[in-house]
Amino acid sequence: MSENGSAIVLGVGPGLGAALARRFAKAGFSLCVAARSRDKVDAATADLRATGATALGVVADATDEQSVVDLVAKTEDELGPLGVAIYNAGGFAFKSILDLTEEDMVESWRRSCLGGFFLGREAARRMTPRGQGTILLTGATAGARGSAKFAAFAVGKFGLRALSQSMARELGPLGVHVAYVNIDGGIDSERTRERAKGKPADALLSPDAIAETYYQLHAQHRSAWSLEVDVRPWVENF
Repeated sequence: MSENGSAIVLGVGPGLGAALARRFAKAGFSLCVAARSRDKVDAATADLRATGATALGVVADATDEQSVVDLVAKTEDELGPLGVAIYNAGGFAFKSILDLTEEDMVESWRRSCLGGFFLGREAARRMTPRGQGTILLTGATAGARGSAKFAAFAVGKFGLRALSQSMARELGPLGVHVAYVNIDGGIDSERTRERAKGKPADALLSPDAIAETYYQLHAQHRSAWSLEVDVRPWVENF
């Protein structure tokens, strides 16, 4: 167990999720990395352990309440008091309003928003008695404006943003910092790099640079906490 306690990244993958886990491990946290995919969990856990970090990998479904309850309990039981909880699960959907189904809408909302509620609530239940902790929620451009064919995704991310605002106003006075990060642009990956051919090398968001912003949010003095932060490449229109 770490003296700093534990941190959870729910929605870990090879990009931003893994970068977030590495950054908080570097700061001395023991990490629990979780996702629905066993391959993603195992890869992130191995990556962390290769750096000497203490890491726990858990296969969990963010949209299943009991799965998240068990995730938080297991993290505290095995890694120590929860100091940071990061909700990084997606809910991306791109479809014309003419073709969207009830299932599309509900599933996108469940992954974009409902899972954030489950993790935020369970983290807050552990953090508020101690009077400290940080809850960080990954947003998107869709949480600031609804664009054509992004109706389902926008509903979920607008919901997550509203959740973060409500949580921050309730939990801040209890010592828990809640912040929403608007990821406004494409994150660097093999897939996005292909689409960005011909653009400057830093025209895509660096996962490690985003992760640094998350860490700085956690490190903020409580006299100057941020609720919402935008991160975007310097070439991005907004």
